Amino acid sequence: MKITDTVHIDAPTERVFEIFCDLDSAAANLSGITKLELLEGSAQLNLGTKWRETRMFAGKEATEEMWVTSYEQDSSYEVDAESRGTHYRSTYQFTPSHGGTRVDYRFTMTPLTFGARVMSVVGLLFLGVMKKALLQDLQQLKTACETATK
Repeated sequence: MKITDTVHIDAPTERVFEIFCDLDSAAANLSGITKLELLEGSAQLNLGTKWRETRMFAGKEATEEMWVTSYEQDSSYEVDAESRGTHYRSTYQFTPSHGGTRVDYRFTMTPLTFGARVMSVVGLLFLGVMKKALLQDLQQLKTACETATK
């Protein structure tokens, strides 16, 4: 399963990248996060940063461990997670555009086990809920970037 989106943010790429990578402010910037615990590395994302994130999803609390697997300052990063036999990857690409920043986002979910493949069919029922939550995150980060002190 894949979810993609693009958002234009009226803020410089360096500031947008910094806010997207700031784990210390993530819970304040993203209403879906109820708890975030840094496990390894810096709270300002970098290669190898690992954290545990708790969110409300479909009326239930869900906690996942995530880590940065690719990182290029002010340009892009990837975050991976594995849970219940499924590999998740979120990719963020930042490009200067029209006096602001274009953010391209891609989320992929890949079942790794037979059980996860079976459950992925059921997961299609939650595709709309998942897409709505991910796109809400992008919009809330856009707001945080555009209202941040210049």
